[in-house]
Amino acid sequence: MDELSQDGAVEDRSLRDDIRLLGRLLGDTLCDLEGRNMFEVVEEIRQTAVRFRRDGDAGASAHFSELLDQLDIAEAISVVRAFAYFSLLANIAEDHHRQRSWREERMRSDQAEQGSLKRAILSLKDAGIDVREVRRMLAHSYISPVLTAHPTEVQRKSILDRQIAVARLLAERDRPELSGDDRLEIEEALAREVRTLWQTRALRVVKPSVIDEIENALAYFRSTFLSELPRLHVTCEKLLDREYSQRKGWQLGAFVRVGSWIGGDRDGNPFVNREVLEHALSAQSRLVFEHYLEQVHALGAELPLSLINVRIASELKALAQRSPKESEQRLDEPYRRALIGVYARLACTTERLNAGRVQRQAAGKAEPYPSAEAFRDDLCTLRDSLLANGGAVIAGGRLRTLLHAVSAFGFHLAPIDLRQNSDVHARVVAEILTRAATAPAYLELEETERVALLTRELETSRPLVSPFVRYSDETTSELAIFGIAVRQTARPRTSSASSAGFI
Repeated sequence: MDELSQDGAVEDRSLRDDIRLLGRLLGDTLCDLEGRNMFEVVEEIRQTAVRFRRDGDAGASAHFSELLDQLDIAEAISVVRAFAYFSLLANIAEDHHRQRSWREERMRSDQAEQGSLKRAILSLKDAGIDVREVRRMLAHSYISPVLTAHPTEVQRKSILDRQIAVARLLAERDRPELSGDDRLEIEEALAREVRTLWQTRALRVVKPSVIDEIENALAYFRSTFLSELPRLHVTCEKLLDREYSQRKGWQLGAFVRVGSWIGGDRDGNPFVNREVLEHALSAQSRLVFEHYLEQVHALGAELPLSLINVRIASELKALAQRSPKESEQRLDEPYRRALIGVYARLACTTERLNAGRVQRQAAGKAEPYPSAEAFRDDLCTLRDSLLANGGAVIAGGRLRTLLHAVSAFGFHLAPIDLRQNSDVHARVVAEILTRAATAPAYLELEETERVALLTRELETSRPLVSPFVRYSDETTSELAIFGIAVRQTARPRTSSASSAGFI
């Protein structure tokens, strides 16, 4: 299929080369695994289709139909897979090319691209809006893209992983400093990915469960949100400082936070229950703690600053002294000592919240954090000491990004909306009120009457639900969901944003 990339209006040489390479690797895979005859069948079908599309050749149309009619089921499946995978690989190459072109355009021009964050800030500046007003607006902004589950999604995570790997290898192949041997190794890695892709089942054979949907969503956090959302906030801070010629960074809160319906959306989905919600909350929390622990460990390696060469704030000195492990090799490295303690508290927090042990054990025992804000306060202690003692450049790296991650994700990663059809809630409320002998005809009331009744009940401290009453399965299930929400809010506070919403 190495010739397929030459058909069509592909003008850019780099894109053409990428598509030709991927097409050749797919062709080699087809030859090796399906046989030379199948490769030649696919090529003949391709060339015939091209003649018909390009020249309107009626004979090509007839020959094309004849070729397809001659295929048995197994051959037809191989043909379909070959063209489907080529289209998939070509799309990856085109996406990569758009990113490459965007980067090259940014390098060639000082003009901010339309739709970019820089263009938005320049537009505000050109309109005469003061930077203090911009910061005030962002402080009161809450942008929340929400992940939703799609039960009809049949593509597997295994296929998505291969796509990500191909895109990453194409990006590595663009590095100008690569030697010929380096490029050959990357092409061999691409060949392995293409061959693995061909031999991996593309579609699910059973309907994905809600647990599958939760894991798929977490994969997007791993590959994008955990790194890109903090970077977005850092970029915004830097742009405001640069374009307005001010030095007032470190002031933006998390005005973009990702939300989720997955694991809490019960509207029409009977498989979302208490156990699923508990799994979603725990899985999300484990993932964000894994990220924090990894980042704190990396920070420890990056901050070997010695008291021989730097001054520190008294708050940092106190934080370092609370570290659970004292090593003679670290006595003059307060930042590392402080981070050893931060890591120990994080590890203890996730073990307590998520009932599991961390992979990289802490150096000693420590008290868990009562909230994500307490964790962030310790990071701010490191940051403030660096800023006050000539370390602003150092503080502007991983530490700055991690601070924004904590603001955006807390200890919960993403709020989960608890959605349910209003008719279900009406029936549940009606049953509860009937069993409590409060309003036996709740469903017959007008909307204004229901609101008045519920308002009165909310103003009293009298409980409506009794553990000694047996409710219907529907009401029991809904009460269990709300029970999880109550227990979740009783856990250590996760961030300034609630970790669960109700719709």
